[in-house]
Amino acid sequence: MNVKNPALIASVGAVAVFGAIAGLSAAGVGNSVAAPVALAAPSKATPIPFIGAPNYRAIVAANRAAVVGITTESKSGDVDENGNDNDDGSGQGQGDGPQSGGQSPFGDNPFFRYFGMPRNQEQVPVRALGSGFIVSPSGLILTNAHVVHGANRVTVTLSDHREFKAKVLGEDKATDVAVIKIDAKDLPTVHMTASTSLEVGDYVLAIGAPYGLEETATAGIVSAKGRSLNDQNDQSVQFIQTDVAVNPGNSGGPLFDAYGNVVGINSQIYSNTGGFEGVSFAIPIEVATHDEQSILKTGKVEHARLGVSIQGVNQSLAKSFHLEAPEGALVSKVEPDSAAARAGLRAGDVILDYNNAALLDAGQLSAAVAMAAPGDSVSMKVWRDGKTVDLTAKLGGVPAKAELVKAAATTGETLGLRVHPMTSDEANQTGISSGLVVDRVGGAAAAAGIEPGDVVLAVDGTAVTNVNQLRSMVGNHQNTVALLIQRGDARIFVPVQLG
Repeated sequence: MNVKNPALIASVGAVAVFGAIAGLSAAGVGNSVAAPVALAAPSKATPIPFIGAPNYRAIVAANRAAVVGITTESKSGDVDENGNDNDDGSGQGQGDGPQSGGQSPFGDNPFFRYFGMPRNQEQVPVRALGSGFIVSPSGLILTNAHVVHGANRVTVTLSDHREFKAKVLGEDKATDVAVIKIDAKDLPTVHMTASTSLEVGDYVLAIGAPYGLEETATAGIVSAKGRSLNDQNDQSVQFIQTDVAVNPGNSGGPLFDAYGNVVGINSQIYSNTGGFEGVSFAIPIEVATHDEQSILKTGKVEHARLGVSIQGVNQSLAKSFHLEAPEGALVSKVEPDSAAARAGLRAGDVILDYNNAALLDAGQLSAAVAMAAPGDSVSMKVWRDGKTVDLTAKLGGVPAKAELVKAAATTGETLGLRVHPMTSDEANQTGISSGLVVDRVGGAAAAAGIEPGDVVLAVDGTAVTNVNQLRSMVGNHQNTVALLIQRGDARIFVPVQLG
């Protein structure tokens, strides 16, 4: 039966519950009844105070004139069937179709999508819609890089329906931020404040043009902060996650806090369908203003580079490296002649602190380095061999043999690996000077995900070059051992549970 009256549903539910309670009472009449369970005394904790919702009407009224619609136009030959620009292979086409690969901040995950207006690929010229917001009375506007990237023409429409041709002053595909300008004056602007003031559960509001519907406001809460959504070695942004309804056309629009301040730029959604499904992501406004200042000064954004591959520290890795808590950024690879190499960082180090700020996860390090400038000096507190080491690095810019053993040897049943020292031919093919090549795998190593063809480089950060050394080092562990594995071009520490 389909019941469509909510009041009726509530009434039926109430009757059912009441009847059940009454039946239990009747069943207890004339029978021995167990003593009632004693209830806990009322808590003396201070109750959480009720806070009213923000004045969304006032926030919209004060800011709607500073939110703009953006229409971009490009030749159909400039983008491929996925909406990607063919000029530079960047993977970030003009407008906002589903992205895959390239330089998208979200890698190959098909669930993360830009949300500008989808385009008809058969239409010539190709047009797309997005949003933006005015940050200076002279016509400076912030939006997403993927909204304007590759466009031959960018048109800005104000709330009073005036249209202006916009010039793209610069864009940063790593952070997905662009600065454009229109020839106008005395324009209304938004007020911005650092997103660091936000906490999970805070109210937020978005204004944009979903599906081309201008000046549309949607509201929700902050559902997470500091969200890293890609490989931690290529993560320039720690996103603000919200449940604000954002859809195609919202790209580049502002995210406001409960006081009417812009705290982010709406940039991505998590979606199976291309539409809103309850999770959206905004670029923190401090990242955008950092890019804006750099673009206005030099016409581009330069990101610093430390020169390491890192990964997060889970509980197993924390045990293996004798850390008190699963925190920090575990270094799995140090690039030769990089800032990290010159500072003395090693594979197996765990960076716990960067510039006097504790690192709770690896994504924080990548985002912090990306916000620095090449040449900046930074301090790091590193966990190495059971103690902390203080290092200093001067950040750089974005770039820039074993003998054959006839018989392979096994490390024993505990680990489950059969390995052989790398041959000179294998060293030449892989570019790795030494290590142990995995021939067969089973047991604990297989359960951890190690595969034949992998190269074991180190145990708990200490390099291994022969089978006996590996066997001895593993024998000193009872619970968890962290193996540094090279697979193709990737290096990662893999925790293997021995017990």
